[in-house]
Amino acid sequence: MRLWGAAHAVDDLYQGLVPAVVPYFVLERGYGYVAAGGLTLAATLGSAVPQPAIGLAVDRLRLGWLAAAGLALAGTGLGLSGLVHSYPAAWLLVLLSGLGVAMFHPAAGKAAREAAGDSAAAMGVFAAGGSVGFFLAPVLATPALAVWGLRATVLFAPPALLTAYVLFRHRHRQQALAAARAAAAPGGTDRWGPFLVLTGVEVARSVVFFGISTFIELYWLRQLHASHAVAGAALACFLGGGVAGTLAGGRLADRIGAVRAVRLGTALTLPALAGLCVAPGRFVPLLFAAATGLALNVPFAVLVKLGQDYLPSRPGTAAGVTLGLAVSIGGLAAPALGAIADGYGPQGVLRALCVVPPVGLLLARLLAEP
Repeated sequence: MRLWGAAHAVDDLYQGLVPAVVPYFVLERGYGYVAAGGLTLAATLGSAVPQPAIGLAVDRLRLGWLAAAGLALAGTGLGLSGLVHSYPAAWLLVLLSGLGVAMFHPAAGKAAREAAGDSAAAMGVFAAGGSVGFFLAPVLATPALAVWGLRATVLFAPPALLTAYVLFRHRHRQQALAAARAAAAPGGTDRWGPFLVLTGVEVARSVVFFGISTFIELYWLRQLHASHAVAGAALACFLGGGVAGTLAGGRLADRIGAVRAVRLGTALTLPALAGLCVAPGRFVPLLFAAATGLALNVPFAVLVKLGQDYLPSRPGTAAGVTLGLAVSIGGLAAPALGAIADGYGPQGVLRALCVVPPVGLLLARLLAEP
């Protein structure tokens, strides 16, 4: 679990770098809000669209190398994106980075569940790795981008290549563990109805997550007139709260049940987000940014495990949807949110996102314990 949690952190570092880098494309290259949202859309298309097919392939074929290859592609694409000056070239590199993320999640999610067994807290370690990666992205990227500009993205390629090498060396041990788990695991019936409802809850969570992570720095810069350092701190608070929420959600699910944990986190998201929209000053809203990240991520690891419980014979497909497709698909809303930002500013985006958590809570009420 430590290995897969660390690999997940490195992989999702590159997803987190997209919203961290987008403001610098706006400021350094002069891109508009819609063009900035287009970069987020590229990452989403790469990481979301191929997920179902990759998940099916992971369930049917022996693809022990896929997680390592995806990680290497994710780091290489994002690392090169800041070096090109053409918008289409940058868009294509971000798309390839997203494709690498799509290759990683189903294989890694299946392997992590084999290591975690039936523990939601153990899956929380794996899922929290992704939250750590998102959290580290602005912490590492903001000072580097502030000093060297967009060309600093190349500094983030080596961690992916090194971790991919470690995973590639580890694949034979993981295949042996998978065979042992398959021999010992009881059978089960796939429940597609509850799984589709769960996917809807994930999509609602994803829209809010991507909307905030893409526009929160611009909210501090353009609406609150804060410095780059404070704007970077806002994104770090949001993502840092997400790390805490992911770990807490797994432990909470082991105590009160997975469905109750999902409902609780979803219900707490709305008041935290509303506070972020109306809190005065430049520093008080940081508390609400952290609270929103925490509440929003309480269901994260729980939904991953719950999805695999609903589809016991298709753990790769379930992981591909809950970790990949449903998580990334929120980025498809980025162009629409960009249009809102063009008309009403970043604060308008945060206010518009307040209508999404009630939809997620309504869907969560339809879930049942497996």
